[in-house]
Amino acid sequence: MNNLTYFLMKKTNAFTKNSELTSVLNTHLQGKINLARLKLISHFVIALCKVQTVTFEKLANAFNSQSDSGSSLRRIQRFIASYSLDSDLIALLVFNLLPSRDKLILSIDRTNWKFGQTNINIFMLGVVYKGVAFPLLFTMLDKRGNSNSQERIDLLNRFIRLFGKHVIESVVADREFVGKDWLAFLNRNEIRYYIRIRNNFKVFLPHKNKEIKASHLFNRFKTNEFVYYHKIVRVNGELCYLSGCKLNPKNLKQEFLIIVSFNKPENAQQDYQKRWQIEMCFKAMKSSGFDIEKTHLQDIQRIEKLILLVMIAFVWCYKIGIYLHQINPIKIKKHGRKAKSIFKYGLTFLANVLLNSENQEDTDIFRFLSCT
Repeated sequence: MNNLTYFLMKKTNAFTKNSELTSVLNTHLQGKINLARLKLISHFVIALCKVQTVTFEKLANAFNSQSDSGSSLRRIQRFIASYSLDSDLIALLVFNLLPSRDKLILSIDRTNWKFGQTNINIFMLGVVYKGVAFPLLFTMLDKRGNSNSQERIDLLNRFIRLFGKHVIESVVADREFVGKDWLAFLNRNEIRYYIRIRNNFKVFLPHKNKEIKASHLFNRFKTNEFVYYHKIVRVNGELCYLSGCKLNPKNLKQEFLIIVSFNKPENAQQDYQKRWQIEMCFKAMKSSGFDIEKTHLQDIQRIEKLILLVMIAFVWCYKIGIYLHQINPIKIKKHGRKAKSIFKYGLTFLANVLLNSENQEDTDIFRFLSCT
């Protein structure tokens, strides 16, 4: 038994009865989900961390239950098909488990794939933290392609309704998340943002009364010399600032990193560079974690419930990984990146505990989901 396992030890028989996780979740959810449903959620989350796939048959086989796998499979199917799981409740659960709940950098992005004729398109808002974003709110887009301005506004308004505008440090997003109404909403609400725009994006310079390509403002600087333009410009008719730099050319075509912001353009580079953490979240939920792309679900509402359950498992693994990294830091490879993600560190440890009968009676892994 290694030192990490020993430190986390606590006498409990929770694994065989599934009661510990049920109790912890019930505390978070304040009795708003009945006990039978909560037990099913607990079984599902524990099984998901064991088998690391959303395939229902494999999950049913991993249930800690006296029922046979066929019965467990039918329970999963009925839950996904007919139970109305409140996404706000899960968002509040995740938010209460954040290591910090103010000065949050929110990254928005989407991930999509196709199963049969169904386009599965998830537009998500996550809270960045140490390399992987906590998934918090999302919208299932019943279409191909990008979200529109109203869908972005609705998602951020939902965040504000649940958690308040005061906790937002900034919103970061990639090139596809620029739109007149969207930028107007952010400006009107004085929400700081750092959003990348395309090289050939046209901006208007009020002090020169002319329109130019955004890249022209940064072309004269050295490669990788990040600067901000001192004058206010108009992007999609909205007043804002620009920051950027010239990047190393790819395929002989010059590329630029150009960021539009509400204010504090000098912070653009340090905030925007955290945007990629939501991509690591998607990777963890997909190929490097729970394989959500393997689902055969095609109904958008059922897929939404599945993602909500995956989010609970995700935050559990992530919290454990944060702790483990503090005690025994992940090795840094020669290229300067971690040997594995904090999420993967936690998932590997948790799966080992859940699958190893020698550890199951002694290891307290539930305290990482505790709200105390």
